[in-house]
Amino acid sequence: MVLKIINATEARVGTSILIEGNPYTIKKMDISKTGKHGHSKCRIEASGIISGQKKVFVVPGHERFEVPMVDKRKAQVLSTGESTVSIMDLESFETIDVPCSEEIKSTLEANDNVEYWDIEGQKIVKRKL
Repeated sequence: MVLKIINATEARVGTSILIEGNPYTIKKMDISKTGKHGHSKCRIEASGIISGQKKVFVVPGHERFEVPMVDKRKAQVLSTGESTVSIMDLESFETIDVPCSEEIKSTLEANDNVEYWDIEGQKIVKRKL
């Protein structure tokens, strides 16, 4: 697991960060510079890459975040199940069961190509190609 570490003031909209071990993408960020002896504060709104939940929090500007490595890959759909989709990676030909959101899963059929993300060992289908 190779991670990059950045300060809160270095993060930008669209940056992926780990919060409590879960990957989030920053959607909105405000940095406030405080008085003479104070620290800058960062108000961050982030949404979960896998869970989809929204999180809003305020941290000091020197707070450090881990940036996960996001590996975007292509795969072919073999079958769809209740909450998962069975896919075959188009590079390694590995077969895996991956969770998928309902709106994407409703458009998928066998032999469709999809893009899935591998985020520090967690995999999720993101879109149909």
